[in-house]
Amino acid sequence: METTLAIVKPDAVAAGNAGKILAHLEQEGFTLRALRLVRLTRAQAEGFYAVHRERPFFTSLVEFMTSGPCLPVALERENAQAHLRDVMGATDVAKAAPGTIRNLYGTSIERNAIHGSDSLENAALELAFFFPQTERIAAR
Repeated sequence: METTLAIVKPDAVAAGNAGKILAHLEQEGFTLRALRLVRLTRAQAEGFYAVHRERPFFTSLVEFMTSGPCLPVALERENAQAHLRDVMGATDVAKAAPGTIRNLYGTSIERNAIHGSDSLENAALELAFFFPQTERIAAR
């Protein structure tokens, strides 16, 4: 079993789609191991997205991710990280396959409803950012 991180972004939370997205993830075989509704501070968002600091979209990404509550979620299933990437769809919602989360709930390349870890290594770092190991529910 693998554990990975997803974040239901502020656009999806504000639109009332967080529950639909969580249900979609569960229907895809993910088990929720931890979740928390948070409003990121600027420092937290800058730290979380530090890997993108030199990219032209960094400032707008930080502003967006601090614009309202978001919902980080620890997810578990076989092949979790790769499967989540498939379920989310392409970052650009215009290129996201039908039925993917970003196709269903995203409105633009930035306001694309969900973040997902892009590797197992980053998943471990991102999970630790939001959830100490003691807060994650272990499988029985």
